[in-house]
Amino acid sequence: MSEPITLNVGGKLYTTSLSTLTSFPDSMLGAMFSGKIPTKKDSQGNCFIDRDGKIFRYILNFLRTSHLDLPEDFQEMGLLRREVDFYQIQPLIEALQEKEVELSKAEKNAMLNITLDQKTQTVHFTVREAPQIYSLSSSNMEVFSAHIFSTSCLFLKLLGSKLYYCFNGNLSSISGYLQDPNHLTLDWVASVEGLPEEEYTRQNLKRLWVVPDNKQINSFQVFVEEVLKIAMSDGFCIDSSHPHTSDFMNNKIIRLIRYK
Repeated sequence: MSEPITLNVGGKLYTTSLSTLTSFPDSMLGAMFSGKIPTKKDSQGNCFIDRDGKIFRYILNFLRTSHLDLPEDFQEMGLLRREVDFYQIQPLIEALQEKEVELSKAEKNAMLNITLDQKTQTVHFTVREAPQIYSLSSSNMEVFSAHIFSTSCLFLKLLGSKLYYCFNGNLSSISGYLQDPNHLTLDWVASVEGLPEEEYTRQNLKRLWVVPDNKQINSFQVFVEEVLKIAMSDGFCIDSSHPHTSDFMNNKIIRLIRYK
């Protein structure tokens, strides 16, 4: 065993051996620690690599074992791919490609189930009629809720890239609201005529948009149409056996399946 070497990768410290780091001489790490490429040092004298520190654990473990071991709920394949490309460890590149093929096959058969709910809520707000004149107004508002489950984590990510909340004047992807890789709950409201923009923020009311079409979803009919469009582009089709036709037409339940 060679002397231990401590690496600072993006602020995260790892300790390993020189023989491990140079186990693939043609890689970026092999070149760095064989002297072909100069290395940088941090303030503590550790070798510094300005890359993602969290992901580096999978790179280092591959150097140690020649196996790419990822947790079952691993959600950062894109980031891992970019890091693997940087380090240029050819067997790891091949192992990652095999892993992606494996995940793709597992995702082929999938189910998507969406349960919808809608209610009417009275919202009260103040209208400024003149610089010193205010009046209290109220209006009925449609409030929507969609509980989404899919066996395909990748589809929910795709959905998250298309649907955005509008809140406080900004659009934000619904991806940040994923409860877990397979579940997503959406709550939003339709626009109310005459309701000042600042009232949506003050009353914590989110609206829903489809991008890049820049289209607001003000009804369940529009929501269903947009979700069906996204799902069918990903290979889903309507499950003819479930739900009951009346439930589907009343926008209560959407169930789609995908066979590839």
